[in-house]
Amino acid sequence: MAAKSLIQRFQRSLSGTYPWIPGVAVALLSVGMWNFGRWETLERMGYVALFKTRFLNVLPHPNWDERIAVIGIDEASLKKYGQFPWSRDRYVQLLQALQKSRPAAIGFDIKFVDSSPVDAEFGKAIAAAENVVLARGWDNQGQVLEPVPVLAEFAANQGHILKEVDSDGITRKAPIWVNSPNFSIPNLGLALIEVYNYYNPKNTVAITQPIPEIKMQNVWLNWPKKIDTTAKGRQIQPKTYSFVDVVEGRFKNQDFANKIVLVGFTAKGLEDQMRSPLNLDPPISGVYFHAAVIDNLLNNRLLERLPNSSTILLLLLLGPITNGILLHLNLRGRLIVTLILPLVYMGVAAIAFSFYHAWLPIAAPIASILLTAVGVQLREQSEKQQLMGLFEKHVAPETANLIWEHKEEIIQDGELEAQEMVATVLFMDIRGFTSISEKLPPRELLSWLNQYLDVMSDCIMNYGGVIDKYIGDAIMAGFGIPQARTTTEEIKQDAINAIAASIAMHEKLKELNQQLREEGKPEIQFGIGIHTGTLVAGSIGGSRRLNYSVVGDTVNVTARIEAMNKELTADKPYKILLTSETFDYVSDRYEAEQVATMQLRGRQQETIIYNIVGERALEPVAELASTVDSGQLTVDS
Repeated sequence: MAAKSLIQRFQRSLSGTYPWIPGVAVALLSVGMWNFGRWETLERMGYVALFKTRFLNVLPHPNWDERIAVIGIDEASLKKYGQFPWSRDRYVQLLQALQKSRPAAIGFDIKFVDSSPVDAEFGKAIAAAENVVLARGWDNQGQVLEPVPVLAEFAANQGHILKEVDSDGITRKAPIWVNSPNFSIPNLGLALIEVYNYYNPKNTVAITQPIPEIKMQNVWLNWPKKIDTTAKGRQIQPKTYSFVDVVEGRFKNQDFANKIVLVGFTAKGLEDQMRSPLNLDPPISGVYFHAAVIDNLLNNRLLERLPNSSTILLLLLLGPITNGILLHLNLRGRLIVTLILPLVYMGVAAIAFSFYHAWLPIAAPIASILLTAVGVQLREQSEKQQLMGLFEKHVAPETANLIWEHKEEIIQDGELEAQEMVATVLFMDIRGFTSISEKLPPRELLSWLNQYLDVMSDCIMNYGGVIDKYIGDAIMAGFGIPQARTTTEEIKQDAINAIAASIAMHEKLKELNQQLREEGKPEIQFGIGIHTGTLVAGSIGGSRRLNYSVVGDTVNVTARIEAMNKELTADKPYKILLTSETFDYVSDRYEAEQVATMQLRGRQQETIIYNIVGERALEPVAELASTVDSGQLTVDS
């Protein structure tokens, strides 16, 4: 089978670096997309998926810290005090009511940037509390909106209330510091933690320090348990109290004792609304954003994303590793592994998320696994098409599929691997071809010959034979190549197939000769020789031309006995000669008569030659089956 360039391209794809192309290509693509931020939208979806996975009650999930309390400006408070904004004496009343509980820190998620008639009284209440943190903001021009001086003078601390909202409307990170060359402003939650530490020196909370070079210093939020917006008052986590209830004293002293208290809007319809991965619709109040920051800082559970260098390394490895796992699996195995690998990775990511507060990338790795699987399958399909293109003219589709399934054994180091095996070889050629060729013009001769070879080749391939080569009018074929047989039953079946193909060729020749007679073309007579034995199969040729062929004594014997057809089968119905080695395998299926015993040159033992008479009659078996069916079978005792 001379197909050097096709063979070599196919062989390189198996034995060189080509098998890793899908994995390497996907790895480089994923890293490139990561560096250009093309995965970020999907990674944001992965962030939400991790939270939802954690709250399926399969993995542990945190509750809101009990040291946080929210005092909400809710519907009940608006109904009591009227629409917002209120007179600041309401806040004076609130601070005075809280004094009996002695909170650790009180933070207002409300901007007090305009003067009011009661600011002096409010300032005194702030001074008396000693632990009040006020909010800073920015206007549309980027100017800082600071609390009025009379209030800022007595505040224990100040914190900004900026929130960063992603394009999908979800808040995933908090600007923990806003830095400039001249100042650093902490987030409101961080400012409250600083006051909390001041009053709890024995149990201080670690503080994230400012990095002046980073203008907006963000941290990733690890949102605790979902906030039930349908619950009321203290049923909400974190515990939420109505502003009016606190002012009017409807609480217990321990409700706020040594806790961090946030005061902000909770009424629906007010501007301060936001979405978290656990509260998408309806949204929640912005005051819970600061509660989440405080919760994360108190428990040291801010999320940590995998460093960029580690993510790139992960993506570089995932493609080739997945490629290596899938490379030697069949389609069913690949489908199973391609389903399992993303689930395993998602499980690892969920465990890291729940136990170690680590946010591993989700979309890019899983997409890398899936894309690599697709690439490996497409590459295999391409290789299979090449292989089928190489063998389809010489073998049946079933044999080509067998070759494909065992390609790693058959093709090694850039060549069709030489293998010693036991196979059955068939030789056939046309009787009197020389005289026929002298009578026909070359073009007609070639057409006539190809018509014959096409019919005979179909018979061979239909019975699992491999066309080794065409030698003028002769055909050489093998049964049992290129995949070495390992059992006697397999070798026997190859021999049976060779005989069956030969008989089929006789039947087809009758039809062909009738067609040739009608066309006024010469009729054909042939002879067939068959022998079973050890041979070597592999690539034969030089660097510029290769053939896949079989060589050895078995081939020589077959060619010699095929040439004896002229003398030994002239008056026989089947022009099929075979050796005793082959007949031993097929004697239970076919009848044959011994026609010669001779000493072939180069062989020590004599060669017994048989001529096929036909298939063995099966009538006795059929009669026995009929007897059993009728219940007439008896056994002598």
